[in-house]
Amino acid sequence: MVLLRNRVFNFPVSLSLGTFIKHIERASNLKPTITTRRFASTKSSIVNASHFDTLNPLQKQQVQLYIDSLLDWNQKMNLTAVKEASDVMDRHIEDSLSIIPPIQSSYISHCESSFENLNLVDVGSGAGLPGLILAIACPGWEVTLLESLNKRCIFLEHAVGLIGLSNVKIIRGRAEDVGQNQEFREVFDVAVARAVAEMRILAEYCLPLVRVGGLFVAAKGHAPQEEVERGKRAISLMGASLLETCNVNSHSPYGQRTAIICLKHQPTPNKYPREPGTPAKSPL
Repeated sequence: MVLLRNRVFNFPVSLSLGTFIKHIERASNLKPTITTRRFASTKSSIVNASHFDTLNPLQKQQVQLYIDSLLDWNQKMNLTAVKEASDVMDRHIEDSLSIIPPIQSSYISHCESSFENLNLVDVGSGAGLPGLILAIACPGWEVTLLESLNKRCIFLEHAVGLIGLSNVKIIRGRAEDVGQNQEFREVFDVAVARAVAEMRILAEYCLPLVRVGGLFVAAKGHAPQEEVERGKRAISLMGASLLETCNVNSHSPYGQRTAIICLKHQPTPNKYPREPGTPAKSPL
């Protein structure tokens, strides 16, 4: 496991962008470039995105930088199936921003703590969705991006540096290992996951990381009822219960979205999470 930006690095901490890219080229023969050729199309594609419109000018610029960076790097590695800036906005950015209201509502109602200074972990962050976008929209939050693939962590480190985010940490590791590490176990106010796994598996990945009294939020599609029902036993075994299922207004053309919100009310038994790979092979 490697924690980037604040603790343990695979590469030097103080790097100029040029030096950082040279390091990546030596390590993996990747040659990412940051250009502005999509910037105009990105800007025009997001004019009518209502969640985006709630951001301030700096945050909007940061989102635009992220989209350009994602599409540039996506030419060299598989970060997303989406190829156009407008689709990134509709499918990824809007979806990521849309889970903030249900997190806010549930946290204020049930967690007896300040919503303005959350300690949040994005499990299986991939290209930084939703965690990196949440860090842009909520600069008072401390956001940890947990990702097991090194190449994606390299992209995340680059994107965080390019955008200029000081409230993001990146951990390279598996959720099963990190969840058994006392430095991270049951320390987060909120764990989120999007497009990672079904609820039975996600519960074991995410809830060991959440403090007692915190939330686990899974971003799902339009009809997750059967999946949620199957996941109730795993949620209970992790010391949590289903709090609510929220229809999310994502303003995306890809259909209704749902946020599954669980409240943790007691510590997760020490045997969970199980060994790496076991939750996926043998869901609870």
